[in-house]
Amino acid sequence: MTQLLTRPGGGPASGARLIRTRPMRDPDFGSPEVMTRRGWWLVVLNVLIPGSAQVLAGNRRLGRFGLGATLLMWALVVVGVLTALLWHQALLWLTLGGGWVSWLVLTLIQVLCFAYVALWIVLTIDALRLVRLVRTKTYAKIAIPLVAVLVLALCGSATATAANIVGSSRTAISTLFGSGGPSLPPSDGYYNVLLLGADSGQGRDSMRFDSISVVSVNAETGKVTIFGIPRDMPNVPFSPGPMHDAYPNGFQAHPDDTCGWGSGINQLTNAVQDCHTGTPYYPAVKGHPWAPSIEATRDAAEGVLGIKVPYYVFLDMNHFAQLVDALGGVDINVKERLPEGGPPPGSGADDVDTWAIGWIEPGQQHMNGDTAQWYARSRYTTSDFDRMRRQRELQEAILKQFTPQNVLSHFDALATAGTELVDTDIPQDKLPEFIDLMMKAKQQPVQSVELTPAGGVDEFNPDWNQIHQMVKTALHPAPSPTPTD
Repeated sequence: MTQLLTRPGGGPASGARLIRTRPMRDPDFGSPEVMTRRGWWLVVLNVLIPGSAQVLAGNRRLGRFGLGATLLMWALVVVGVLTALLWHQALLWLTLGGGWVSWLVLTLIQVLCFAYVALWIVLTIDALRLVRLVRTKTYAKIAIPLVAVLVLALCGSATATAANIVGSSRTAISTLFGSGGPSLPPSDGYYNVLLLGADSGQGRDSMRFDSISVVSVNAETGKVTIFGIPRDMPNVPFSPGPMHDAYPNGFQAHPDDTCGWGSGINQLTNAVQDCHTGTPYYPAVKGHPWAPSIEATRDAAEGVLGIKVPYYVFLDMNHFAQLVDALGGVDINVKERLPEGGPPPGSGADDVDTWAIGWIEPGQQHMNGDTAQWYARSRYTTSDFDRMRRQRELQEAILKQFTPQNVLSHFDALATAGTELVDTDIPQDKLPEFIDLMMKAKQQPVQSVELTPAGGVDEFNPDWNQIHQMVKTALHPAPSPTPTD
């Protein structure tokens, strides 16, 4: 390419000091100072506007391709931000709740991120070639490539991390919600979700639900009310269905010594799965291995509370610690000293000092996953009612930890823990609405209604009409009287 040379003031170039009018493409190769300054500019341009260095000083075709890709990425980011600010439900549907559409969108985003990182690496290497390091000052021979590589590593790793988050989201969503149930509207203004906790760890002879509660979320305000059902509550009624047909007067104990069960609600697994040998109570249910027990407990929760419970979330407490660790721990104010561990089978719980593997001391604590799990499990020195209270405290503490910053910074660990910990029949198309409600819920206190003596309920001789009225009052309180003049 012909180099254009002029002298100050115009006119013939002979006999005058030449000035290069295109210093980026046709620099003074003999001046280390000029080449160093040019090299820094090329590196800065490659960082700020990838592709511009090639347009100004190298292969214009490659530069135009890089500029086009950069402008496309910026445009997509701007559109995404504007959509999140002005029409966030549409963004949530496209990325989370749209079924195969969400899968396709997330896959395209991931592919574009990785492709752009690869292009950026090519552009950076080419920009360093254009710098002509051998002609720069001595310090620049090391400083320029070092800065270029460091900036590429920081920006490229951020883009690659975003791509990994997108991929983890796609996998977690398809795993957790791929086989969800039908999408249903709120019932009487609320989404009611059965929350079950059980431990599938080594040594458990069955999957009895240690924690049973119903989370009611106001479909407009996001206000959360948790109804705690004691696991030993006896003779529970059922909503219409196979268990109501089998036990029209409430759940009863089984007299058989070889395969018996008590009348407590957490004994339903024995009656429905472990010991039942006749026609299946819920032959059509699929999904979780303990789905029949979950369905029976759902029918019981509806009978106890007098409300519809269309969805469930099952938490395998054997993986609970993993979730808490992924969130960075939880803050709990411990009311009393609690032992970690449990007595050997048949030994009783009297001599706690001989079997406790550790202690959770009273006071404000930041708990890791293992400590939080024992805080939820510990029951040998306290009552089931105390354990229910501690489990509610943990639920609220975990909800507080689900901030956008915390979720993004621990996303891969959370996605992995979530797929191992959680099983649910919440359909994928409900995710945008539920996430929106969860963000509203974080701004409000959680209301807890425990069906225990402390809550005004005789656990072992409950009045179901009283409980139904308690639920109605909690979910639909009477409006405050208007002050009169």
